[in-house]
Amino acid sequence: MRLVVVFALAAMCGGCATVIRGTTDQVGFNSTPSGAEVHTSNGLGCITPCTLTVKKNEEFIATFQKDGFVPQQIPVSRQVVGAGVAATAGNIVLGGVIGLGVDAATGAGFEHVPNPVSVVLLPDVPPPPAARGKSPKKPATAAPAAPPPSPEPSKT
Repeated sequence: MRLVVVFALAAMCGGCATVIRGTTDQVGFNSTPSGAEVHTSNGLGCITPCTLTVKKNEEFIATFQKDGFVPQQIPVSRQVVGAGVAATAGNIVLGGVIGLGVDAATGAGFEHVPNPVSVVLLPDVPPPPAARGKSPKKPATAAPAAPPPSPEPSKT
């Protein structure tokens, strides 16, 4: 009987998704060309291709930068996964209101999307030297045509 009580308390104190799926996610980062620096808005960073361990309850923006290329920002959000729904149902069946709270706080029923985060970096091409600092030339406009000469009255 004690063993049953211990298992029941354990089930109610921890969230099912937290126990089954964990509280972190492995998020991959790829860029073409590779070797770009990735910095996330939650303070993590690496050089592509790479993988970071991110808390499941965090959404963030990944910024890719590489010399000679235009920086790109990709928002990474969370979505509920099938296993997260099943774990939530398990919490409800077992009466684990506390478990629901734990899962919600840790984000255990979520996964990050997109995963992996992939970008194609575009070259940062400066304008040609002749075009720098000059405004575009306007097409020449023709001068208005002169009116035809008026006939002079004849003196006879």
